[in-house]
Amino acid sequence: MARYFIQVSYNGAKYAGFQIQNNANTIQAEIQKALSIFFKTNFALTCSSRTDAGVHALNNFFHLDAENFTDDENLEKIIYSINSILPTDIVIKRIYRVPETSHCRFDALSREYKYYIYISKNPFYADRAFYYPYKLDIDKLNQAAELLLRYSDFTTFSKKNTQVKTFDCKISQSKWIQEESLLIYQVQANRFLRGMVRGLVGTMLKVGTGKISIEFFKKTIESKDCRNASFAVPPQGLFLIDVKYPWE
Repeated sequence: MARYFIQVSYNGAKYAGFQIQNNANTIQAEIQKALSIFFKTNFALTCSSRTDAGVHALNNFFHLDAENFTDDENLEKIIYSINSILPTDIVIKRIYRVPETSHCRFDALSREYKYYIYISKNPFYADRAFYYPYKLDIDKLNQAAELLLRYSDFTTFSKKNTQVKTFDCKISQSKWIQEESLLIYQVQANRFLRGMVRGLVGTMLKVGTGKISIEFFKKTIESKDCRNASFAVPPQGLFLIDVKYPWE
């Protein structure tokens, strides 16, 4: 039995998230269905990172165990055929063999997200970014983003009803950048909590509009109370950019 990683990209607008669920269509459900149609057998996939309903990904990963799952000489044809079965908003980018002990979730060194915001109305961003037509102070946003690097406990930015044992995360990158007409929050960490990126963005936007001060933002982090954070930003602006592994 060999282990394989499957690298995927998707527009999550029509799906109830990445991981398989009862009574709801997900990215995992669609990929498992396509694999079963092509190979005429069922596969159980393990997810590297969950994304919520409506969230997109440029790179996310599954792993699975199988016998003779791929033939390297025909791999491109196999990927092409499976992609022909998948909906147009999901694509398999790569399938490759890894050591049998590799785990797409637990072996990940870091995960990177970007949240996209546009301030001027633009019909081409509507399903891939958050329309926020308010004046923002980028310097204050970056002060708030940099402040996050000093902390490890992000209980404040985790939604309730989560089953994690610890709320500690090591953020290695946190910054706001401007790209043409888009304002983007870029964050990288070893792990993320449920709703964490959207909680960070929503709360920092209050700093950027002057509704709260940097000092109040600091107290919000230290409160370890999710009622003090704002999760009121929509999912379509959030992208999982990449998952990093030791061998890459």
